[in-house]
Amino acid sequence: MAGSLWVSLHEWDLITPMTWAGLGNYAELLADPATRAAFLHTVAFIAGYLPLVYAGGLGLAVLLNRAMPARDLFRAVYFLPVITSWVVVALMWKWLLNPRSGVVNWLLGVFGIEGPGWWTDPAWAMPSVILASAWKDLGFVMVIMLAGLQAIPREYLDAARVDGAGALARFRYVTLPLLSPSTFFVIVISLINGFQVFDQVHVMTGGGPGGATQVVVEQVYDLTFRYGRAGDASALSWLLFAVVLVVTLAQVRAQRRWVTYG
Repeated sequence: MAGSLWVSLHEWDLITPMTWAGLGNYAELLADPATRAAFLHTVAFIAGYLPLVYAGGLGLAVLLNRAMPARDLFRAVYFLPVITSWVVVALMWKWLLNPRSGVVNWLLGVFGIEGPGWWTDPAWAMPSVILASAWKDLGFVMVIMLAGLQAIPREYLDAARVDGAGALARFRYVTLPLLSPSTFFVIVISLINGFQVFDQVHVMTGGGPGGATQVVVEQVYDLTFRYGRAGDASALSWLLFAVVLVVTLAQVRAQRRWVTYG
């Protein structure tokens, strides 16, 4: 980290000696529309990814917290994508979402629906990345939420049932509040991971088409290895670090208002 900070204060193409730039790299990046676009694309990814992965993981956790045949097998199957290489997952989804020969558009065609261009269409490229990302991380959220569900004392739910609360009321007024520590953990980790999204973007779209999925870390990669601007890339990395730090600290402060530690 210290080395990265030092590089961010220099101009460096990874070959010739570094030259001092001071805070010039930071000023240049802050004034660059491409930097703002990369941060906006990253926020757009998080806005689509976080609700999808949380709702899906919570739904799976609730479903697999009940007694059912082969429950442990289903838990293992849903967790399997989490430990699978991102390159493998991204290539698989790139094939599934292929506009011409992908399985998804073929299935849509069976029902008379014309599938979109997915990762080849600027309007659908980011949703394609979000879909692949949420699918891969569902198992992680499921495990965290499942642990939270199993930590809820049964007496609370039984007392609510005796008081006449239905299944939906018990879930809303008992389960969700007592799941708030798990929810807080998932949100913080998912936000940090969301800001650092790179692998799936790099493999599926390379930041395209037309820069529609150019997120911050993809831009760090391009600045370093495509344009030979390692100083700018390091400065952008530190700007990203500052944003993640501020967002995380804000979450930690805000959790005092809504997280219930039973």
